[in-house]
Amino acid sequence: MKILIIEDDSGLNRGISFALGQEGYETISAQTLQEGESLFEKEKPDAVILDLNLPDGDGVVFCKKIRQLSGTESETAIVMLTARDLETDEIMGLTNGADDYVTKPFSVSVLKIRLQNALRRKSAAHGILTDSGAQRHSCHEASCSLGEMSREEAEHRITSGEIVLDTKTLRAFSGGEELNLSMTEFRLLQYFLENRNRALLKEQILRHIWDADGNFVEENTLSVNISRLRKKLSGNYIRTIQGIGYLWEEKQ
Repeated sequence: MKILIIEDDSGLNRGISFALGQEGYETISAQTLQEGESLFEKEKPDAVILDLNLPDGDGVVFCKKIRQLSGTESETAIVMLTARDLETDEIMGLTNGADDYVTKPFSVSVLKIRLQNALRRKSAAHGILTDSGAQRHSCHEASCSLGEMSREEAEHRITSGEIVLDTKTLRAFSGGEELNLSMTEFRLLQYFLENRNRALLKEQILRHIWDADGNFVEENTLSVNISRLRKKLSGNYIRTIQGIGYLWEEKQ
């Protein structure tokens, strides 16, 4: 797998390249948008790790260009890596074609997993099997039984009805199909599953997901994310408790 890294911080660029190289990826690097576009056309990478604040332009514009291309190049996996940490920035990135959105500062281990997931989703969409640096399992990852999983794998699985959450690989499934969740949506889903059949106050959710110190973002941010998560889930799991908060109803 060939990964194009477009990041103007040379130290960070080298660090990501080294970490991905250790996982068996082939990496190519650019520090400007112009250089990145040139390498994209020449190398035709399988994925792009894209900074948004580049010295000669906005990475969102480049992402939109990729999605407007014809052929397989338009379906290149794109993981945005940026210091823009506002909810509106994440929404803009995802709605303009990014497969995932990672904010700085970040964990390299998490970045690698998010990249693997983005590549896996793209491959699955075309019926291509690839391990992309990750181990493969003999049973279906979302539906294998506890008896077929190792004890370690089972410890990282949370299930509710048709929903399966893997807290180690940061992947989520609904009815056997992988969900394309942002990190915020994943954390929100995990919090619900860990508190199933328990009413959660809006303030509790805001504190846990966004700010442990109580400096909350706007309450509307929660309702927007709840709405987005509901659309991606099969089944009405999240119930609104008027004036109080939300409840994850366990399906029998």
